Amino acid sequence: MELYYVTCFNAIPYIYYPKIKLMSEELKISAYNFDVAWEELLENKDFLAIFLSDVLEQYIVKQRWYGGKASTIKYIELSEYFRIQQNDEVYFGLILEVDFEEAFYHHYFIPIAFVSDENFAQKDRILPISIKNQEGYIIDAVNLESFRKLVFERIEAAELIDNTKVQYHKSNFLIDVSYESSRLMGLEQSNTSLVFNEKYVLKFFRRIFSNKNPDYEMNRFLTDKKDFKNTPKYYGSINYIGKENEVVTIAVMQELVENQGDAWDVFTKELESIFETLDSKNIDIDNLPAPQLYERLRIHDIPHRIIDWAGLSLFLKIKVLAQRTAEMHINLGSEFEDTAFTPTHFNGDYSVWLKNRMIYQFQNRLNIIENNLHKLEGYSLELAKDLLKKKSLIRSKFLNFDWTKLKGERIRVHGDYHLGQILVQNDDFFILDFEGEPESTIRDRQVKQPPMKDVAGLFRSFHYAIYATIFNNQHKYKHSQEQLFKAAELLYGYFAGVFLGKYVYTVQQANLNIGYSQERNFILEYCLLEKAVYELGYELNSRPTWAVIPLKGISNLINTNL
Repeated sequence: MELYYVTCFNAIPYIYYPKIKLMSEELKISAYNFDVAWEELLENKDFLAIFLSDVLEQYIVKQRWYGGKASTIKYIELSEYFRIQQNDEVYFGLILEVDFEEAFYHHYFIPIAFVSDENFAQKDRILPISIKNQEGYIIDAVNLESFRKLVFERIEAAELIDNTKVQYHKSNFLIDVSYESSRLMGLEQSNTSLVFNEKYVLKFFRRIFSNKNPDYEMNRFLTDKKDFKNTPKYYGSINYIGKENEVVTIAVMQELVENQGDAWDVFTKELESIFETLDSKNIDIDNLPAPQLYERLRIHDIPHRIIDWAGLSLFLKIKVLAQRTAEMHINLGSEFEDTAFTPTHFNGDYSVWLKNRMIYQFQNRLNIIENNLHKLEGYSLELAKDLLKKKSLIRSKFLNFDWTKLKGERIRVHGDYHLGQILVQNDDFFILDFEGEPESTIRDRQVKQPPMKDVAGLFRSFHYAIYATIFNNQHKYKHSQEQLFKAAELLYGYFAGVFLGKYVYTVQQANLNIGYSQERNFILEYCLLEKAVYELGYELNSRPTWAVIPLKGISNLINTNL
């Protein structure tokens, strides 16, 4: 039986207070003394006027999870709040609306606590205040072990209560457990994860949406309903029922998977050795046999000269990864009751949605290229100019998506599938983080897509890992950059071929309909182009020297035929 626990909840209307300029460095706690109990503080208009001032803005913009750093905040509203409470111990969960000068907004979740110890949470203080002459600070509650313990116990002790706004849920996997320890996981950007008992991870979603978070939805479906072994088990969640009865995911609790790092680290470490072998074995790159790009390969199809150079280890890992990816898609495509997960065919509505999305994204990237062309040089500049020259061709490739010729099925997919989302456990892989592409809306992330979209995402990640190895270690290698790039493309071709060989065989054995060879190649090409165009915007804005990677990916697709 599924169990829920509900906290006390207080809903308030949208509250907006004009910005109050506060010199936070010189704030004196005594200046902000509120003669109300902590439990009633969020109903105090004077407190809210101060709390929603520039002090909160200054705190938010410094956080790693804040996603609006490229925009200017206009004001911050308190949309909703709820209590997280046990007996006399009270914390508040805040849903903040951050409105930007650029005429859009984000919603963020922050749990808050009041502490009086001056030595505590110095980096996560939001506001110094005095409550009933008790001096202290409002801080992000995740820093308090007492808060972490309370949240864990609320999930573990969940009970079913209807018609409530804030719901705690636990799965049948969470049986007879008690709180032992907790810590912040750290190093995350878009979310905040807490580790409990060194067995469970509770991920607080910082930027939230007016719908179920796909990470919660997909993780729960794959482990609770389908028993997919290669993703962390779902243990529980915190959801908020919004004004329109939409389910807003606040947090999800999952299994902590023991691992040797993510697949990106493991792959790039092996790739370093592979490129070093070019020198140690004095390999003639020009005479290495090239594969037919995106042709399905078995391990024994790889030429001996390639094995002599690159070894078998990484190819064997790719074969296992292809198996796990196929199994993920088979599970996601095997549902016939829950309409959120039932497979569907291509249709006109999907085609219109996809084309509009792609053309908008492509035009955005063209603008970025034109504005950043001066940052590029050499091969990158050559590729960028070639892209601009062929922009009409690329645009036509996006517009030529003819759904009437496609017989395969669309399913829910990972959506942001790359080596960094995969943990390595011995010789196996665990797939994580089903939130989807950060640029996409939550509804777009829930659109059913061809499974080849995830395959394309992973192929782009292979491409990145290979080139990143060259860029990060170029001083070690004797070969020219041109020769290293040639070796990179050869290696990428064999990686993709081995993956496709195992992946396609596995999904076909399970009767997942991904279309015939010509259809698969068409969709793979489309998704690869989509992904490379998506990547280009980030590289041009953040690290132009790496723009050659997506530019080369785009060039491969517009200058050759699959």
